[in-house]
Amino acid sequence: MGRQCDYIQLLCFQIIIGFDLSVSYLVSLSLQVLLCQELRTNKRKVLIIKNCSFMNDSEGKRVAVKYYSDDWPTNSSKLAFEKFVFTETVKTNARTEAEITLLENNIVVYKFVQDLHFFVTGGDDENELILSSVLQGFFDAVTLLLRSNVDKSEALENLDLILLCLDEIVDGGIILETNGPLIAEKVTSHNMDADAPLSEQTLTQAWATARDTFTRTLLT
Repeated sequence: MGRQCDYIQLLCFQIIIGFDLSVSYLVSLSLQVLLCQELRTNKRKVLIIKNCSFMNDSEGKRVAVKYYSDDWPTNSSKLAFEKFVFTETVKTNARTEAEITLLENNIVVYKFVQDLHFFVTGGDDENELILSSVLQGFFDAVTLLLRSNVDKSEALENLDLILLCLDEIVDGGIILETNGPLIAEKVTSHNMDADAPLSEQTLTQAWATARDTFTRTLLT
């Protein structure tokens, strides 16, 4: 019975994060192992993201942000936290690879490119590598959506796509997807023909539509 429950939990979690052999959208094996460990040790199905954001590196002002936690109930408290994170990380070298730090009992993973700083925040009990995978998926998707022109001006011109990108990655703090190319493809397909009937969608789009519907059913 224990093995059967573990299998059911893993199957549900694989569906949520986009694990599907038939279309080759596989999350890395190492990430799958970490997720399984989270299921066993934390007795929960998902990790919770507190916020995803990115800011201009010359001033520390937000370009886009999504909060999924009540830790910062007011806009002023959100801005204060963002400024604090920016101040604590701005002098680090996070351009070649992502960095991880602990700030005010929150794990913050971040990466810099051009004049933008990318951040993902989780609780101090979350898995750092999985938070890093969320950041990398966010970064990869934005890079594809902006055609590798990742800077503040380009981001502001395509802010609607970036916000859609965040919606594809996290829903209510729950991780849905970490595969950057898949996230970008879903954002593009939603933006171009979101109202197209299932019969007129490509295989990838049809799968994404079906999976989204099933995922949100599981989470409600």
